[in-house]
Amino acid sequence: MTKEAKVLVIQDIKGMLQDAKVVYVANLQGMNAAATSDFRRQAFKQNITMKVVKNTLLQKAMEQMEGDIDFSEMFPSFTGNTALMISETANAPAKLIQNFRKKAEYPALKSAFLQETFYVGDENLATLVNIKSREEMIGEIITLLQSPLRNVLSALQNKPDATEAKAEEAAPVAEEAKAEETPAAEAAPEASTEATDAPSAE
Repeated sequence: MTKEAKVLVIQDIKGMLQDAKVVYVANLQGMNAAATSDFRRQAFKQNITMKVVKNTLLQKAMEQMEGDIDFSEMFPSFTGNTALMISETANAPAKLIQNFRKKAEYPALKSAFLQETFYVGDENLATLVNIKSREEMIGEIITLLQSPLRNVLSALQNKPDATEAKAEEAAPVAEEAKAEETPAAEAAPEASTEATDAPSAE
């Protein structure tokens, strides 16, 4: 590869790394052309940008990146066949690697940088798979916030029914009370008639 070609590749890698929040470096060693092509196709479907790169050029690109991130912790893992993977979802590349590992030994995780933390070594794959993505965390927060609201709405919806039920229960009681009062009211005129018919004392 000419010097000019190397410069172009480094610029391309830097473009991928610019503003990247989720960076994975995978080992594709032992994967044939068909498996690599399938892996690349699955990555594309999951919105993961992937590029097979030379380790020296990847390291140079990372060294030239301007910003607060120092990628040097990942450099010792840059050996053998390397693929750079950039994603918006924290655990998407880890899940992709894990799914492919059900059928073969590779791909394997070399290192990763996400959520301001470095993970070096394939033993971190399970941890990365279980990391909540931003979307998942937002979804859980929304669910938690909606739960009390649902309870309030449910209570408000059930309240009219409860009020009507109480009114229905109270109606027979009121009718019974009215029925008991009626004889007393009817007896009152008779008493007043008797009082009128009684002879007055002279």
